[in-house]
This record gives sequence, C-alpha cells and structure tokens, in this order.
Amino acid sequence: MKHLFFILIGASLVACNVNDTKVTGANDGHAATSAVKDSANFTTVQWIDSTTQNLGNLTEGQVAEISWRFKNTGNKPLVIEDVQPGCGCTVADKPTAPIAPGGEGVIKAKFNSDGHPGHADKRITVLANLSNHNNGGTTQLNFIADVKAKS
Repeated sequence: MKHLFFILIGASLVACNVNDTKVTGANDGHAATSAVKDSANFTTVQWIDSTTQNLGNLTEGQVAEISWRFKNTGNKPLVIEDVQPGCGCTVADKPTAPIAPGGEGVIKAKFNSDGHPGHADKRITVLANLSNHNNGGTTQLNFIADVKAKS
C-alpha cells in the first residue's frame, strides 16, 4: 500500500510539471513575431501611396474604403505582424503572407463615419520587420476626412 501511495504522489507531481503543447502551423504568429524582432530579418519598404490620405467630404454614416500600396525594397521578406487602428470606427486588413523582396502589397481599411461628424483625423499603426526600429518597427498610416452631420 505504501508503494501505491508513493507512486500516486510521484505521478501527480510529474503531471503538474507537464506543459501543454500544441502543434504549430505557419499562421500561428510565432514566425512573424520572431521576424519582427530579429535584426537579421529587417527590411525596408517604399510606400507607393502617400502614408497620409485625404478622403475629402463624407456624409455621416458613409463607410469609406482606404488602401495604402507598398513595395518591399529590402532583401528579406517583409512580414507585417499587425495593423492597429486608432479607434473602433476603423477596421484594417493586412497581407497574411510575407511579401518577397521586390514584391508589392496593400493594407486596406474601412472607416465608418456614423457618429463621427466633423473633422476626422485617424491613424493606423503598422508593425513589421522594418529597419526603422528606432520607431519600434512601426509606421503610421493616416487619413483625414470632413464628415457632414446627418440632416
């Protein structure tokens, strides 16, 4: 009986120290995180479209679509880890696959002007494996609009 007791205690101690593991795939985010932080993977980008865009006049409730085209001008694949809109009125989409050197891509966003009359000055923060790590590898994309209130 003593042996069974010690076996159960030992088994429970071992079970408490077991870490959960999961099978990781290409899209689990770990590869992107390491590329963004590893200076050996840093690259450069040229923004084909201006990083600040003027949407002009909108009517409150109108949804405006914005896009920023870019080119990977470095010699490493460009990995865009995240795009973070500055508020809930904007949603942004990023390329999911790395952009090869010389390749082009686009970041798209939608701005819902409902409830936002007046001058809108919004930003989207892009986190990528860029050599501008003085800025944390981030780039600010901006757009402005004048939203006319509903009648």
